[in-house]
Amino acid sequence: MAKYKDFPKIQLKERTWPDNVLKKAPRWCSVDLRDGNQALAVPMNIQEKKEYFQLLVNMGFKEIEIGFPSASQIEFDFLRTLIEENLVPDDVYLQVLTQAREHLIRRTFESLKGAKKAIVHVYNSTSPLQRDITFNLSKDAIKNIAIDGVKLIKSLLHELPDTQLQLEYSPESFSSTEIDYSVEVCQAVREAWRDGELPKNVSPVIIFNLPATVEESTPNIHADQVEYFCRHIGDRESVVVSLHTHNDRGTGIAATELGLLAGADRVEGTLFGNGERTGNLDIITVALNMFSRGIDPELDVFDLPAIQEIYERCTAMRIPPRHPYAGELVFTAFSGSHQDAIKKGLDRMNASGNKDTEWRVPYLPIDPKDIGRSYEAIIRINSQSGKGGVAYVLQAKYGYELPKLMHPVIGKIVNEISDNLGRELDSKEILDIFKNHFLSVKEPLALISYATQPEDGNATEVVCTANVIYNGKELTLKGSGNGPISAFVAAMKTVGWNSFDIIDFHEQSLGEGSNTDAVAYVGIKTSSECVSWGAGQHSDITTAGILALISAYNVGYRQSGKK
Repeated sequence: MAKYKDFPKIQLKERTWPDNVLKKAPRWCSVDLRDGNQALAVPMNIQEKKEYFQLLVNMGFKEIEIGFPSASQIEFDFLRTLIEENLVPDDVYLQVLTQAREHLIRRTFESLKGAKKAIVHVYNSTSPLQRDITFNLSKDAIKNIAIDGVKLIKSLLHELPDTQLQLEYSPESFSSTEIDYSVEVCQAVREAWRDGELPKNVSPVIIFNLPATVEESTPNIHADQVEYFCRHIGDRESVVVSLHTHNDRGTGIAATELGLLAGADRVEGTLFGNGERTGNLDIITVALNMFSRGIDPELDVFDLPAIQEIYERCTAMRIPPRHPYAGELVFTAFSGSHQDAIKKGLDRMNASGNKDTEWRVPYLPIDPKDIGRSYEAIIRINSQSGKGGVAYVLQAKYGYELPKLMHPVIGKIVNEISDNLGRELDSKEILDIFKNHFLSVKEPLALISYATQPEDGNATEVVCTANVIYNGKELTLKGSGNGPISAFVAAMKTVGWNSFDIIDFHEQSLGEGSNTDAVAYVGIKTSSECVSWGAGQHSDITTAGILALISAYNVGYRQSGKK
């Protein structure tokens, strides 16, 4: 295809980034209020920006790019509001963007008066496309724009004597610029910045931000570009190498992570990747990727629902349901085999009883609780769900611990209902199905009351006298056995209702304190080898067992097709 060309490789011998390992979080800089805001159909107003700024501060960002105050009155006013209303913590740097143009730089300095800490972020385009098509300028002319911009900034430093200030320079479209030329321009910027003495309130260390303004290559080439830059910029300790990736190829996160392996110190991005075209880097995803590998992200990203609420309200953007970590569906499982594996993993984690146990749950890279998500939403039930999914919902949401042999029975019932409805079922609907099919089955047999007493002359036997309704008729049954349930079974046998054997019996407590109930589960097998399950719930454990037996009998009666 002649229309498109492959991206050229970087000639980098003995690259080191493939063998490096991320061990700590980078310096983070949020550009939500600039890159993110300019990408909104309706940009945020000042009140929304104030709320969003506070969110970023609460999350722990120490560097926040608040906008382009020289190009927009609302952004100028917003910056003045932050400064004049003393809304900026002492340890937070306000970052402001400006093109390397005289009137814009002067207006930027005007906007910063009174700021405690500031980063002046100046940029100009350096790529061949921009040089040839947009500006029609030579390499030297483009480089001189950057040099002149930095010299002007130096000449204005006296206007901000009480502001701790740092310079940031971006060769815009770094990823599309010849790598040697990018290094050349940045070296010239550093020489201009360090030519002569800087005021004590001004850092001699420059942030060189390397924007992948338009993502055009695979992440490995981006990593090569970053490592090449770090090797060749010289006096590496005098610069901070910063990344600013976009997501045109869908690999902005990978490019950033490989760029950090390649030697970068700092990352610019936005919450949930909001930005022009396909977006900026999603800082939350990179931070939680680190967290999932045991690295402290040094940002408070652990209450995602709260962060998401402010983000969506202020930006009017919506987080897609499959968005990493934050999406509605990322901790769900529709597949039956996935549901079963998740349940087994969670059961094992809960059994350990140690919150510091290594997280090992299939299909869940992190514990959803760590980021404010609820287990309730992990497994959704539809016609594709497996036996473990329904049982998990009943246990996690409502506390019912169904015996394993009962899982496929309830699973099949729920799947068939979901299939008939043509949609997934929520947890409340699943609970109602469980109650209707097991806990509340009272036909043909229903218990009115019962009483037990020791059998005369036999200390190991009890007699059960039960009042029941069978097919609408009230009857009294009586039988003896080695316990209340066996005595009730014997009473059923006296009227010919005992063509079954109990094959499984489980009990559990449900609730806490005075609200505790007993729940029993009974499995029976008829003479025709048919198995049916029942469940009973009552404040009295014996009554719960008898109700579970009656439930299993009624379910079996219904399955047999008797009328």
